[in-house]
Amino acid sequence: MIKKFLDYLKLERNYSSLTVQEYGDDLARFQKYFEDLDCHISWDTVDADIIRGWMESMMDKGNSASSVNRRLSALRSFYKFALKYQLVDKDPSRGIRGPKKAKVLPQFMKEKEINTLLEPEMWHDGYQDCLARTLILCFYETGIRLEELIDLDDGDVSFAKRELKVTGKRNKQRIIPFGEELATTLQGYMMRRDHDVARISEALFVTRKGERMNRNKVRYLVKKNISRVTTLREQTPHVLRHTFATAMLNHDASIESIRKLLGHESISTTEIYAHTTFEQLKHVYQHAHPRA
Repeated sequence: MIKKFLDYLKLERNYSSLTVQEYGDDLARFQKYFEDLDCHISWDTVDADIIRGWMESMMDKGNSASSVNRRLSALRSFYKFALKYQLVDKDPSRGIRGPKKAKVLPQFMKEKEINTLLEPEMWHDGYQDCLARTLILCFYETGIRLEELIDLDDGDVSFAKRELKVTGKRNKQRIIPFGEELATTLQGYMMRRDHDVARISEALFVTRKGERMNRNKVRYLVKKNISRVTTLREQTPHVLRHTFATAMLNHDASIESIRKLLGHESISTTEIYAHTTFEQLKHVYQHAHPRA
């Protein structure tokens, strides 16, 4: 029965040889599982409890939720085919839900790390370092997205009001306030930029050639510099956005205000930072309390 399904995938659905092999391996594992339970069980007599038991056994062996869901998907496809061609009388996989993927908590820099990085003595006196430090401070002080930062023009900055006019996802605009430190840093950067660079763009942040910064160049400068103070696996502009949100929460900002500043559509997206902060508190408690 498995061979008929694999032939169908290869000949009628034009699946690649590698994909067909993966389906075959997944189905062979499941067949071994139910045959080891009872030699009288067949594909036609498998029930939902057997499938759930198989999933639990995979989780017990340390398989990730993604792996289990992929194998369950292969089983669903098989039974859908077998039912269509009357190879079985029922589909026991119908209605079975796979395990939920564990939420990956956002990584963020510690305040001590970001404060150390932004100290003036950490930087050389040249355009590249001036640009990099200003980029990092802008990410950290405003929580702006990478694409939003790249799209900023000089006209989007109001020093009088200390506000950035940001165009976010689906062209939605929002206003982000900023503090005195970023205002001073931006003004210093713009003076250096206009002295050192022949601009060919209205962009706020430009390369040495005067061109608008692109994603890769910003990522490179961020990674190169934050790696000097942190060992986080992820060293991207998005980490600075996470760092902004976590710092705001740790200093008593409301979830709703953080949501508006980040430009999130839903409060549920922002609530992950509250969970991150709680996990941090649990870690502190477990290491500090004598009876934890």
